[in-house]
Amino acid sequence: MKSAAVLSGLILALAQATAQEAPTPTPTRELFNGRNFDGFTFCMKGDTDPLKTWSVTNGVIHCTGKPTGYLRTTKSFSDYVLTVEWRFVKAAPGADNSGVLVHIQPPDKVWPRCIQNQGKSGRQGDLFVMGGAECKEHLAMGKDANTAVPLHGEPNEKAIGEWNTNVTVCTGNNVKAIINGKSLNEITEGTISSGFIGIQSEGGEIEIRKMSLEPLPKKI
Repeated sequence: MKSAAVLSGLILALAQATAQEAPTPTPTRELFNGRNFDGFTFCMKGDTDPLKTWSVTNGVIHCTGKPTGYLRTTKSFSDYVLTVEWRFVKAAPGADNSGVLVHIQPPDKVWPRCIQNQGKSGRQGDLFVMGGAECKEHLAMGKDANTAVPLHGEPNEKAIGEWNTNVTVCTGNNVKAIINGKSLNEITEGTISSGFIGIQSEGGEIEIRKMSLEPLPKKI
């Protein structure tokens, strides 16, 4: 009986220790609340009224794509997985562009220092370093700042009008692009690793139904 009691005590202690060591689940943060632009601000070319470009109806953000500019979070973030569910309402030559912006640096301007996970129709997954930001892969290309680090392989977008899931993984100085579950690109040794999060208005008429952020452990 004594040995059984000792064994039972050991099992209980092990269970308690395991429970203490188990990581606490990190809650996903919804950046878009489905109702309004609380938690966001805007930067539009020519200081035009952003609410003529951006609106919320039935839980979905609508962007006309004109004029150029962006909406962005009012808080800065680092080390996270950002998920954006969006679609083109329609796309035509010269009106088929947008993008997910991460690590946006002040001051607000069109365009800021940041990294863009490309949203252009047919090129989602290209990664741009913008406004003087840099990374190892772009430097190795020896190209100017308007040249993207191209996605690897074939695009993985859905047809115009269908919802796409754009995932941007920001870990330390690295940024990875995952489009509809397919890993398409990664840049490393970036010169910026935190900042605001935004969506471009750049010609394409788009809708966004989800913007969520899952924090990641910071790299040491």
